[in-house]
Amino acid sequence: MTEQASSATEDRKDDHVRIARERDVETDGTGFEDVRLVHNALPELDYNAIDTSIDFLGHELSAPIFIESMTGGHGNTTKLNRALAQAASETNIAMGLGSQRAGLELEDESVLESYTVVREVAPEAFIYGNLGAAQLREYDLEMVERAVEMIQADALAIHLNFLQEAVQPEGDVDGRDCLDAIKRVAADLSVPVIVKETGNGISRETATQLADAGVDAIDVAGKGGTTWSGIEAYRAAAVGASRQQQIGTLFREWGIPTVPSTIECAAVHDCVVASGGVRTGLDIAKAIAVGAQAGGLAKPFLQPAAKGSDAVVERIEDLLAELQTAMFVTGSTSIEELQQTDYVLEGTTREYVTQRRL
Repeated sequence: MTEQASSATEDRKDDHVRIARERDVETDGTGFEDVRLVHNALPELDYNAIDTSIDFLGHELSAPIFIESMTGGHGNTTKLNRALAQAASETNIAMGLGSQRAGLELEDESVLESYTVVREVAPEAFIYGNLGAAQLREYDLEMVERAVEMIQADALAIHLNFLQEAVQPEGDVDGRDCLDAIKRVAADLSVPVIVKETGNGISRETATQLADAGVDAIDVAGKGGTTWSGIEAYRAAAVGASRQQQIGTLFREWGIPTVPSTIECAAVHDCVVASGGVRTGLDIAKAIAVGAQAGGLAKPFLQPAAKGSDAVVERIEDLLAELQTAMFVTGSTSIEELQQTDYVLEGTTREYVTQRRL
């Protein structure tokens, strides 16, 4: 990669974090507002004895809370990743990194450190790496294993971000042969493979293809949280790419809402993470009730991470208390019991799910 291209890659990573922190990049309509857990007025359990732990891809985690992939690839993100990883280690939850493409292709120690810092400060935490599906066509298995080795990853996420690429002025819009590349990596990689969207959701049909390809987990990353189409629209405006700005704005609300996507994916795969607009522990409880194993958040951790690991831990503890309260008032002593709790679907989510089932 040329020096000019490498600089552009770093700048793009820095732009993403800055815009996510400073601009309006939130959408609504996750579907969580349409999920009502059935209240148990006589739970007959001790709140303090509730067990929030889960087994995820063979690892025991203290709670079904994921710090979603978002940062890495620029020296400015090292501090954020250090705080996030320290907090993940202290609370024993999972953490994902942003795309490691820059770490593989750029010869820059500060870029590499933005990734390697997570394992340095969190040697025992569950950390998963991240590469784009489009890059898998270019990389042989040895190159993909380098991403795993870079952070001694416990799993690797492969992200699907084709709408974002279509809006990026410099985006890669060749979506051919990615499923075959995913299948190849899932078959031979040394660690489990997670396939995740980046804010537009995964349908039942796509989830079936991924299940058949042998992926170990699906992270739906549905519509309703951070809109990467919106982020790229801001970037396009800054460089005068008016057509991409217009497309990014038009598709800002595009995608499958998080709750319907979770329901669809859970129907065909037994390990689903719900992300996309997850903002509370109650959202995580609802996601688990409709079929997920865990819930993930990204943007809500950015501001705490800028303050340090203690602020991130506090945010995680808030989420945990909210989740535990939801478990208490549904009579769920464990995550397994929460997965079986009764719920009612209302509004547009019910309409969406009903029509999709037909």
